[in-house]
Amino acid sequence: MLPEFDDGKAPGALRTIGEVARVLDIRQHVLRYWEEQFPMLRPIKRSGGRRYYRSEDIALIAEINRLVHREGFTLRGARQAMEASGSFAANEASVQTNSSNQAVPNFQDELRSIRDDLAAALARS
Repeated sequence: MLPEFDDGKAPGALRTIGEVARVLDIRQHVLRYWEEQFPMLRPIKRSGGRRYYRSEDIALIAEINRLVHREGFTLRGARQAMEASGSFAANEASVQTNSSNQAVPNFQDELRSIRDDLAAALARS
């Protein structure tokens, strides 16, 4: 279940680490550490290393938070429980990895559509 963001953005909008940390009441350094401990948690990283979390990432963070802070799991136990239940399957499918093993979103089709729209607009002018 996704937490409620009251910031005027669309529900599926990308969120910064600060926004996610504030809403979930988790410190930013904890979120960065969880990225190391949970391979299925891979926010989009833009230039300068700025992190942007998708709704799937936020749902994973909320699940990790629930398991660790409410149910008393260790990080390793939470990771194993999530792997066993398949909680991260949607997130794995929405992200590809590039040759340097960094997570990159699969935006190729969307970018091609934008390119075609721009080419058509240029042709009309």
